[in-house]
Amino acid sequence: MFKKILIAALILNYTNIIKAQSLLDKLKREKDSLEKVAKEKANAILNGNQTPKLTNEEVIKGLREALTVGTNSSTSIAGKADGFYKNARLFIPWPQEAQNMKERLVKMGLKNKVNEFETSLNRAAEEAATKAAPVFIDAITKMSVQDGFAILKGADTSATNYLRKNTYAQLNAQFLPVVKQAIEKVKVTSYWNPLVTTYNKLPGVKKQNPDLNAYVTNKAINGLMILIADEEQNIRKNPAARVSDILKKVFGAN
Repeated sequence: MFKKILIAALILNYTNIIKAQSLLDKLKREKDSLEKVAKEKANAILNGNQTPKLTNEEVIKGLREALTVGTNSSTSIAGKADGFYKNARLFIPWPQEAQNMKERLVKMGLKNKVNEFETSLNRAAEEAATKAAPVFIDAITKMSVQDGFAILKGADTSATNYLRKNTYAQLNAQFLPVVKQAIEKVKVTSYWNPLVTTYNKLPGVKKQNPDLNAYVTNKAINGLMILIADEEQNIRKNPAARVSDILKKVFGAN
């Protein structure tokens, strides 16, 4: 009987030892896991890899900076010779509302004059683009964004779309005088007036005289918006394009 009790006691003691060892092993694994997490967080902080916490104000500042960088780059591209004329995405064609006029003039053998006029429209946009940056940047700095995070986390061109939607009327009003000067400088009307005079003398035609200032202004702004959107996408996707600390912080955390 004593022998059986002794054996039972030994078995119970052995079982307790195993349970204790198992508990110790579990505690050790948990300790190692916690140490690993703590070490990873420490390394992330030391190596600058920890995602920074952003305020909405920082996000808005980053979005404005992105649009400013995009504007400066875009106006530089568009303002070069053939910036509009040889870019299929920006090219300004003959006014759509005067398309019948164009067709009649081409049939009359004035194709070269028609082409010269189209070229002058694009030259005017290119000239205006060289002076566009301050107009766009003024609008950008006045942007009031309720929730910068919504734009930051939105589509790749969300900031540009916001600029277009909320400042277009302001941009148009400010940019129109710039375009007028450009139209005068490249002598757009000297190509247009002979054409419209010739056409309007034809019997039975609807008299044409599109507002060229408004037409070029609208097309020029739209063209620059296309390029600004390209730059925004580049900043979002390409770390090398983030040329300032705020761009790195905002778009690096996105």
